[in-house]
Amino acid sequence: MVHGVLLVLDVYTVLMVLGFQAAAVTRPHVLGAGDLRLRDGARQELRIPLGRIASVRHDLRFSREGARAGGGVAEFAVGGQTSVTVELSEPVVLEGLLGRRTTVGTVRFHADDARAAVRALREAAAADGSPGDAAGAGAAAVTRP
Repeated sequence: MVHGVLLVLDVYTVLMVLGFQAAAVTRPHVLGAGDLRLRDGARQELRIPLGRIASVRHDLRFSREGARAGGGVAEFAVGGQTSVTVELSEPVVLEGLLGRRTTVGTVRFHADDARAAVRALREAAAADGSPGDAAGAGAAAVTRP
C-alpha cells in the first residue's frame, strides 16, 4: 500500500517537473514591435511597453529564489541567476497566476545571450522613441532554458 502511494507521488512529481520545463521552453521571453513580454512559464507574464524602458544593461546577478516580485523589483531567474536588468520610467503591473498584482519599476531576467538581448532592447526602444539609453524593431525571441 505504501509503495503504491509513493509510486504515484513519484510519477506525479516527474510529470510536474516536465510540465514546468515544457512551459519554460514553449513560452520564452519575446521582444515584439511595441513591447517586451517576459514570462515565467505559465505562472506569470509581464508586458513592458518599449516607451517605458528608461535603461537596460547586462547585469549578472544571483538570487536565492526563482521568479519573484517584491520591493518594486521583479525577477525572472533561471537557475538562480538573472543577466539583464531593465529600469522603467513608469511602473508596470505584474499579474501572477492567481491574479496577485504587484507594481514593479525594475525588472531582472535571464537571457541565453544577454549582450545580444540588451543590444536588441536598446535598438527597439530607440526605434520606438523611448527616452533614456534604452534602444531593433521587429520581433526577436529572448530565450531562456
